[in-house]
Amino acid sequence: MTIEIAPRQSLATRLRNNFLTGLVICAPVAITIWLTWTFIHWADSWVKPYIPERYNPESYLQFAIPGFGLLTAIVLITLVGFLGKNLIGRSIVEFGDSLFNRTPLVRTVHKSLKQIFETVLKDKGTSFTKAAMIEYPSAGLWSIVFVATDARGEIAVKFRAMGRDMVACFLPPTPFPTAGFLVYVPREKIVPLDMSAEDAAKLIISVGLVTPPEETVHTLADKRAARRRARGAASSPSSAEPIPKPEPPAPPSE
Repeated sequence: MTIEIAPRQSLATRLRNNFLTGLVICAPVAITIWLTWTFIHWADSWVKPYIPERYNPESYLQFAIPGFGLLTAIVLITLVGFLGKNLIGRSIVEFGDSLFNRTPLVRTVHKSLKQIFETVLKDKGTSFTKAAMIEYPSAGLWSIVFVATDARGEIAVKFRAMGRDMVACFLPPTPFPTAGFLVYVPREKIVPLDMSAEDAAKLIISVGLVTPPEETVHTLADKRAARRRARGAASSPSSAEPIPKPEPPAPPSE
């Protein structure tokens, strides 16, 4: 029985390996802190100039409070959403929309942005939460897409006239998935993935280097299968409570 002894690494090799290990540990933390700090300062630079001095605590303190503008914006947006649900607030919002809709050039931008936010936020339970694969850019080559929604409006009418059931998908590029392509794909040619949309985004950004663990994918697949079984059981007639049959009318008394 022979025992193999690993060759001893040189000092330069050990230093390089230690540096790379430290870089793997420190780089994500440093970049995350830098991005968060930059976003907070960006939000503060937009909001703080509009806060009256008597309501700004920095006017009474000798130091700045990072994030106060961002916190103020969150509170104001939440308050506007609360007021927009009642009758008076809804009337004010509709009046503002009518002003924008009567303004040339502005109405096009306002309508487009409003439709985008309504679609993304109100339909967030079904839009861009499913990752899938399609054959693109040619047969035999596969790309990862995010399923947006079924074809709607005039596009859906045209597809139905052709006898096709199409789904709108977003095809993100690598490594910057924020800009991409809108493609309509036949439903039968979409291969759904069990991985989450977040894991699919990581896979795209990392150029295929970061893949989700198989345990995570299997767990998500089991949860989705359980939800499908629960929905099927809830919609099946056997699971519903039997509808009582009406009793026959009593014979007339003589």
